[in-house]
Amino acid sequence: MFKNTFQSGFLSILYSLGSKPLQIWDKEVVDGHVKRIQDDDIQSNVLEILGTNVHSSYITCPPDPAATLGIKLPFLLLILKNMNKYFTFEIQILDDKNVRRRFRASNFQAMTRVKPYICTMPLRLDEGWNQIQFNLADFTRRAYGTNYVETLRVQVHANCRLRRIYFSDRLYSEEELPPEFKLYLPMQKA
Repeated sequence: MFKNTFQSGFLSILYSLGSKPLQIWDKEVVDGHVKRIQDDDIQSNVLEILGTNVHSSYITCPPDPAATLGIKLPFLLLILKNMNKYFTFEIQILDDKNVRRRFRASNFQAMTRVKPYICTMPLRLDEGWNQIQFNLADFTRRAYGTNYVETLRVQVHANCRLRRIYFSDRLYSEEELPPEFKLYLPMQKA
């Protein structure tokens, strides 16, 4: 999808305030929903993914199973809300040995397990809104001893609320981020 696109800085693949946030996504929902709602904490529209089973309710990008994202930027960032329920997300990457590998982070997993094609790891979320920073190059090197080439697919499962999912060439400080990439929490009234 983005293979022939010039990639530097930021590349957003989901933004809850966009006119069609799921334009380049497919959704699978069993006993749950994927819909845009107003989040009271941040007073803004967000995408909510809820389901009774994390594995049967999710969104995936790109929508075509045969297509790939082709994103070379090594940092994946997700701005999401902890719903205090089971939650997992998965990234499929290509390494320099031309092997497709997956990383799956879950808040119900207790320990990291590295298998030849999938690395599962625990994810600790704070109460409320979180920014997850995922260094794909570092994880690929540490888990498989190979080099990250590109991201092929991103899948986000129930249960969470999403504000934005984007890739970047490096980690940026809060001051360096464009305004639309920041998560503004309303000021508390004194």
